[in-house]
Amino acid sequence: MRRHQREPDGLSGDGVIPTLAELVALRAIAIAPGRARRVRASTAGFAPSALRGRGMEYAESREYTRGDDARHMDWRLTARTGRPHTKVFQAERERMTLIVADTAPSMYFGSRVRFKSVQAARAGALVAWSGAAEGDRIAALRGSAREAPVPPGAGTRGALHAIEALSRWYATRPAEDLGLAHALERAQRLLRPGARLVVLADASSLPGIPPHRWTALARHHDVVVVIVFDPFETDPPRLALPVSVDGRPVAFPLEVDAVRRRWLAAFAQPLHEALAELPGRGVRAMALSTADPSEACLALLAGAVARVA
Repeated sequence: MRRHQREPDGLSGDGVIPTLAELVALRAIAIAPGRARRVRASTAGFAPSALRGRGMEYAESREYTRGDDARHMDWRLTARTGRPHTKVFQAERERMTLIVADTAPSMYFGSRVRFKSVQAARAGALVAWSGAAEGDRIAALRGSAREAPVPPGAGTRGALHAIEALSRWYATRPAEDLGLAHALERAQRLLRPGARLVVLADASSLPGIPPHRWTALARHHDVVVVIVFDPFETDPPRLALPVSVDGRPVAFPLEVDAVRRRWLAAFAQPLHEALAELPGRGVRAMALSTADPSEACLALLAGAVARVA
């Protein structure tokens, strides 16, 4: 079910399958002149790491000298040599932006403007282009044991590699999907302190994430969650919805209050709970409707508040 409306930016495909050309064209929005000027003024060539952990990477170990920070002691080398050693760190020159794509079956649905999968692909493309413009290395992954993550890459080439993967993942539902929880576990192993993690999620996938996972990720990284939803899920019409069950037509009575409450508990409640709980764990989150302009997600990268249409 999908009601198509013409996109004001003129870049949309048919709203059912994201095209690579459509995602590439979003670069013009992500690096619009006004936004590009703000980025250049604030980053001076390289994006600074978010203040998570040290924002540093290990360089070497050397013998301890008076005045060194005891928190950086290399205890293994100290025990092996019998002489105190300390670790030396150097600042990371480039931040990594890792895009995690939720490819749950519920993403491949839409009733307004476009499928949730298309909106997720567009949001991911905008994040990739914006991050590349800020000097980030762009990477991407989904919940798969067989498919390797898209490795971090800088500039236009890095963004294009991630965008090509998003266009594939969201064009057709992958046969193998181990879920968002698996994807985040994988992401946690890849990220270094100071990285930015952008999660494109369906609300129904979020209850399966252990709360401590978000807390651990936000402790060392800048974590952003874009929850893609369809207005039909949060505000369904009051009517007998015709559906098919085992090939037989059935009327789903959404005009009945008890049925409607169960519907909202299944689809709207996880969205509202996530928006209420994630900020308390250090995660910025927003709800992005399939009918919203895709570029609304860019405001979240700058710290916008969550909302539900």
